[in-house]
Amino acid sequence: MTDPSEPVEEPANLRFLRRLVTVLTAVMIGGLLVIVSLIVIRFSSDRAPAPIPLPDHITLPDGSRAEAFTVTADWYAVITGDDRVLIYDRTSGALRQTIDLVTPE
Repeated sequence: MTDPSEPVEEPANLRFLRRLVTVLTAVMIGGLLVIVSLIVIRFSSDRAPAPIPLPDHITLPDGSRAEAFTVTADWYAVITGDDRVLIYDRTSGALRQTIDLVTPE
């Protein structure tokens, strides 16, 4: 019978498994710290995108009422209440294209 006060030598495969779990824990903690720091760096940057200047006024066809507006670098679009999309040129302000939206029946 063995004396319980004597240290028992652990098997080699158990020692390897214990070290493997310790390394895996350290790698997971390090990865989590990297992800959190990248999120903090990304969302706390002082760089805000430059605002796109909006047109001073838009002339809509008679009887049209604007429902929505979107803008890009080359054009801006107005969605009207009568289911049309009016696309205007950014530089000249001229109506470039009219798209009639088809509503489902």
